[in-house]
Amino acid sequence: MRIDLILFALMFSLLAGCSGVFVSQDSAPRNPPRDLASIPNAIPKAEPIKKAGNPKSYVIRGQRYYVKKSGYGFVERGIASWYGTKFHGRKTSNGERYDMYAMTAAHKTLPIPAYVEVTNLRNGRKIIVRINDRGPFASNRIIDLSYTAAHKLGILGKGTGLVEIRTIDPENPKSHEPTLVKTPEPGLHEASLYLQVGAFSERNNAEELRSMLATSLESSVKVDSVSKKKHPLYRVKVGPIDTVEEIDRLSSQLASLGIKTPRVVID
Repeated sequence: MRIDLILFALMFSLLAGCSGVFVSQDSAPRNPPRDLASIPNAIPKAEPIKKAGNPKSYVIRGQRYYVKKSGYGFVERGIASWYGTKFHGRKTSNGERYDMYAMTAAHKTLPIPAYVEVTNLRNGRKIIVRINDRGPFASNRIIDLSYTAAHKLGILGKGTGLVEIRTIDPENPKSHEPTLVKTPEPGLHEASLYLQVGAFSERNNAEELRSMLATSLESSVKVDSVSKKKHPLYRVKVGPIDTVEEIDRLSSQLASLGIKTPRVVID
């Protein structure tokens, strides 16, 4: 109970000058190759984990990130973005040159290099990319794809997309070609977006947070429960939310209330 109260107090402590939501600006090339769709997936292979790009931890905009020693079994769902001409030719975190036409991506904590399968939860498309950079550091984004990777996944137009990423064991890689699933798997295109703003072991604390937010936000706020080590955990979630733009707007509003890092949840 005491831990919940401390977390509750910290969650609502307003910090002067909080940064809010940061959205990077980037652009597509004027004359991209016509055969982007034919560029093959990254081919997973065993590579040594070098020091370049793999510090134990690093700090960006006041937040510390801890790099994983292994990506084995890693699965994550959230919002993908992409980067293009602004960084084309610049050095990535491991010293390689960023090529927006290669099948690469940036991730905040996976070891470099790592290989991940990325699935667009709206249309079922799947790609494989090689992680060789750090990012994205815009709020609520989990992976930054190259221009070509975003094109093949079908998210260039909107700039973002709902995805699931799964690491691939290079010792036993899957054999995937670029795939468009004409009939997405059940539930893919029906995925709903939420912002999780708190998780408590005591339902009363969750309900108190829900009640406070319900008077401040236009979106619906609810409490649900999940099992965690045989004990329920009560999650406070805002949503469902229709668009990524609405996610960004609500994140800014939550930041003004002292909740700086809500977690995107796709159910």
